[in-house]
Amino acid sequence: MDFESEDPENEVIKPTVEGMLSIMRACRDAGTVKRIVFTSSAGTVNIEERQRPSYDHDDWSDIDFCRRVKMTGWMYFVSKSLAEKAAMEYAREHGLDLISVIPTLVVGPFISNGMPPSHVTALALLTGNEAHYSILKQVQFVHLDDLCDAEIFLFESPEARGRYVCSSHDATIHGLATMLADMFPEYDVPRSFPGIDADHLQPVHFSSWKLLAHGFRFRYTLEDMFEAAVRTCREKGLLPPLPPPPTTAVAGGDGSAGVAGEEEPILGRGTGTAVGAETEALVK
Repeated sequence: MDFESEDPENEVIKPTVEGMLSIMRACRDAGTVKRIVFTSSAGTVNIEERQRPSYDHDDWSDIDFCRRVKMTGWMYFVSKSLAEKAAMEYAREHGLDLISVIPTLVVGPFISNGMPPSHVTALALLTGNEAHYSILKQVQFVHLDDLCDAEIFLFESPEARGRYVCSSHDATIHGLATMLADMFPEYDVPRSFPGIDADHLQPVHFSSWKLLAHGFRFRYTLEDMFEAAVRTCREKGLLPPLPPPPTTAVAGGDGSAGVAGEEEPILGRGTGTAVGAETEALVK
């Protein structure tokens, strides 16, 4: 999705809604589709002027607020909200079984040649993409594999109905920065963010209780997500090159001088504590 579009209403929002309705019409015309699983977005749930401590599948973003403020990614939030609502209305009118899955920020390995939009945001503290810091202020995450497993799980669950949040971890930008600095000390991760008060900022929780009530369980930690994402980005050359290791002069036994370099840090699973809420153990 083009966040830099000069005409987001016609280039992003309308094509997203019409594309979703085209899929719904094709499912109706086929006559053999028993259930549709739609991947929605957390951007349909909590985009509003004042954040609440917790959100779930019954909440919707304030589209008028998005259009008025035009924050980073506003056209994405609007397009996904309108597309989901249009799909739900179409399903009701035509008797289609529609399940909507609402993932938070999806992080993990990927197969595309370019960096997925979710990773542009998730890895902003490593790449220095300050425009995305506002999204990371109070953020929620889910591993790509957990999301795929949840969609298959709901597709196969006869009792599944309506919307489902799919989110395993909550974090603040300060907690995320601490974890990433511990996991990847070779990157210059910022630790302070002008205008964001570290002392009073609390995580915003996305509740997956409805999904968990059906028996689904998440498998991956926050560290797992970022280890896989960074490893994939490095393999594809999508992260900035690391600075050269520092060198020191070493005197040889014969009086000659040589140069020894420190070993490059090895990418591995971080030892930092997972940020934010653990996967909910109890459900409503």
